Amino acid sequence: MAGSGAVLGMSAMAAAAETDKPEVNLGSGGVVLFQGDSITDAGRDKKGQRPNQARGLGTGYPVHIAGGLLRDHSELGLTVHNRGISGNKVPDLVKRWQVDCLDLKPDVLSILIGVNDIWHKLNGRYDGTPEVYRDGFAKLLEDTRAALPETTFVVCEPFVLRCGAVKDNWFPEFETRRAFAEEVAKEAGAIWVPFQQKFDEAVAAGTEPAYWAGDGVHPSLAGHALMAKTWREAVGI
Repeated sequence: MAGSGAVLGMSAMAAAAETDKPEVNLGSGGVVLFQGDSITDAGRDKKGQRPNQARGLGTGYPVHIAGGLLRDHSELGLTVHNRGISGNKVPDLVKRWQVDCLDLKPDVLSILIGVNDIWHKLNGRYDGTPEVYRDGFAKLLEDTRAALPETTFVVCEPFVLRCGAVKDNWFPEFETRRAFAEEVAKEAGAIWVPFQQKFDEAVAAGTEPAYWAGDGVHPSLAGHALMAKTWREAVGI
């Protein structure tokens, strides 16, 4: 895990204090890890699991964020990993968590998970209920906190846009799962990244849902850029 030395400037620290947001534990030699499903994976090259390289970070929001962090905090010598895997649900994260999370000892752990937990259920490939999602996610974070007590948790809001594969049968269950994700984040003391809120605001401002995610699930280039902006604003680094 990283050495001492906070990356937050005074303005960011003040903002964190005002919102009671957890302070980001990131300093010299800091490690940032992105976890999740295909939205996080974004076609990354998994050979060698290369951090800090575009091929290893994929084409999605992690590479946008990584580029900004490495540019803005060049003095810290950060290491940014992407270990998202397409198709993953919470139980899949659990199975690979030791190697793909705990062994990396991240200072900042960002997780976006949940859309496959409902999508695969609707497709008849999974039978997990919203409660299974909530309880499994909560247990994963509880176990991670026990192993990595100093790590800053970032829980990203699962999101969908009403187009493409996203039909009326996704609701209201998707909203229940989204609410459970926020509940889990709060109980774990995690920073919450409001992706659904920001996409909803963007659509309300006049753009079509498909502009942000053609199939309603996987973001476009613009969608990933909006996610990166939202993440950095929420996390404060």
